[in-house]
Amino acid sequence: MTSQPPAHGDDDEADGLRKIIHVDMDAFYASVEQRDDPALRGKPVAVGGSSGRGVVAAASYEARAFGVRSAMPSGRALRLCPDLLFRKPRFEVYRAVSQQIRAIFLDYTTLVEPLSLDEAYLDVTADLRGLGSATRIAEEIRRRIRADTGLTASAGVSYNKFLAKLASDQNKPDGLCVIRPGEGARFVAGLPVRRFHGVGPKGAEKMARLGIETGADLAAKDLAWLRAHFGSFAEYLFRAARGVDLRQVRPDRPRKSLGGERTFFENIAAPELLRETLEDIIALVWDRIERADAHGRTVTLKLRYADFTTLTRARSLPHAVTDRAEFAMLGRTLLDELMPLPLPVRLMGLTLSALEQDEPVPEDERDGQLRLGL
Repeated sequence: MTSQPPAHGDDDEADGLRKIIHVDMDAFYASVEQRDDPALRGKPVAVGGSSGRGVVAAASYEARAFGVRSAMPSGRALRLCPDLLFRKPRFEVYRAVSQQIRAIFLDYTTLVEPLSLDEAYLDVTADLRGLGSATRIAEEIRRRIRADTGLTASAGVSYNKFLAKLASDQNKPDGLCVIRPGEGARFVAGLPVRRFHGVGPKGAEKMARLGIETGADLAAKDLAWLRAHFGSFAEYLFRAARGVDLRQVRPDRPRKSLGGERTFFENIAAPELLRETLEDIIALVWDRIERADAHGRTVTLKLRYADFTTLTRARSLPHAVTDRAEFAMLGRTLLDELMPLPLPVRLMGLTLSALEQDEPVPEDERDGQLRLGL
């Protein structure tokens, strides 16, 4: 299994293979807050609502050591970490820093596919600056991010997107991992399946019940068996277990919708807490809408109940939703019309669709993304 590469080692990339980097900022929102307020450095920090009914949007590594995670109710986070320091989200600041980072990426390739404010895929096969290898490019990008923003980034380098994303998580925080040609299947074989992008906690639990704990266990299952148990997700799992991913880095992918959702560690039933959670999601999604300069006519609320049944309600307008107040009003109306709810909720999401223009689509915001066990 590949770990930290030598500082100036060559990638030995095979001809015909792509050179993909996945860059992921380390605890981005919380790290920006610690950067801007020296009093927060080295302390457990959460970005989000500070009241007992609030929700953690992001947590510093110091907070994560206590088990604090994003989408966790603030009250639970404070029980886990009584010294936790809350800061309200400053999306305009995060967006500005993200634009700084994006400008760095574009110095090395025009093929940049953003997934969110804090992560992106880069295809550096063309090596525009003649640095000689994708590893050297990733090292220089990380160095420049630190110099220009005062923040750290982790990066994964490989020959496809799936492996590059796995690699970027391997040596976090402030790490670099390279998976070279010929190493993908072996790397994946030793990983727990919960590390696979798209496999959520419930999906991992289902796999465990079926005797699948690692990539090697998954690779031992044939496609027919996977289809019988996982339906349309089977093809993805079959390829992933072998380290195969044919997707290209596409900065111009047509967008169908923009949205966001939160899966709760504990089911939520209280109307006040559901409304407060919706406000956090509105802030998250509107940030994405503004960043993409997107305009759409349909707002959709998604709820997944404790029994895993899913309900969606949508409202369409004759004109595009152009300001946050109108977007928020539609989301609140959709939720209020469903009150009182028949069961507690384990997931809530809000989406803007019927978009009037195409923009690059972050992978976690696309319609039809394969998700397992959210």
